[in-house]
Amino acid sequence: MHSDIHLVLHTLNAAELHEAATDGAPAAPAATATSVREQLGWKLVEFGLRLAVPHPRTTCAAA
Repeated sequence: MHSDIHLVLHTLNAAELHEAATDGAPAAPAATATSVREQLGWKLVEFGLRLAVPHPRTTCAAA
């Protein structure tokens, strides 16, 4: 896809989203109670990311 076309499509999509947001659409509740299943899912994602990202190893200087 040509970059100019992509930019135009992105601009149109953003304009549609802004229009929909100002049309009086109901706002999402600020604080919703999350289910245990959802919390567990996010904890598993966090754990998987911790396993996937290598941590820098520190080397000991020989004395």
